[in-house]
Amino acid sequence: MNKNDLLKNLEKLDMRPGRGLGQNFLLDNNLLDFIVRSADITPGETVLEVGPGFGALTEKLLASGAELYAVEFDHRVCEFLRANHQESNFHLTEGDGCKVDYAELLGKATPFRAIANLPYAVSSILIAKFLELENPPRQMIFMLQKEMGERLAAQPGKGSYGALSVRVQQLYEVKILRIVPPEVFYPAPKVDSALVEFRLKAEIVPLEERKILEKVVKLAFLNRRKQLGKVLKQNYSEEAIRSALAAVGHPWEIRPEKLTVAEFEQLAKLLNCR
Repeated sequence: MNKNDLLKNLEKLDMRPGRGLGQNFLLDNNLLDFIVRSADITPGETVLEVGPGFGALTEKLLASGAELYAVEFDHRVCEFLRANHQESNFHLTEGDGCKVDYAELLGKATPFRAIANLPYAVSSILIAKFLELENPPRQMIFMLQKEMGERLAAQPGKGSYGALSVRVQQLYEVKILRIVPPEVFYPAPKVDSALVEFRLKAEIVPLEERKILEKVVKLAFLNRRKQLGKVLKQNYSEEAIRSALAAVGHPWEIRPEKLTVAEFEQLAKLLNCR
């Protein structure tokens, strides 16, 4: 789909892209092909696309042979997709991607990949939602705001390293595949974007352990400039904190962004085993 096709579709539906819905449509054909190649999809494999828009990526995912489940919020766009995609491997759900029960939609035990040009305004909510699945996606490839991509891939000691960085990297190897300029979208966003790949690690951390880590890192990064010991005192005793920090080799005064993912995991277990 090129820009002229997109403009015709928008005119036909008497529609203007909604900033609130994060409707920046990806039009670069070479980039769309690269996204699908990066996924290395096996025919018949389950793939989830949140926010398919007018289906530029959808078409290529369907052509790969994927069993494609798409979730779209905009009713007019859903009508367009239903009219233009009657393939047997296309399954469309009209609804808010932040509220869909993906375990129910896809099947709790079904391995799947999530590939999408995510609406930037809700990308962190959607990614967090995938982290909370008992069986999270085996691979995710998302177009994100560059700042968000850098945050998710950030390493300890970096200013962008935070609670979501730790939670994502507990499960995934994160890699920025490409930095993408605004002009490949319509309408063009005001910032650069990043195509980010998340590959699930061989050993999936049980959901209960993920919840414990989430609780600790959200608290730890409430005020990243404060000493970690002081921040954790909101929920834990000083004795427990000093003991746990000593066990992971850090003093009371350490700043949260200095801890690795593995150290946060150990700290969370120690603080919550009492």
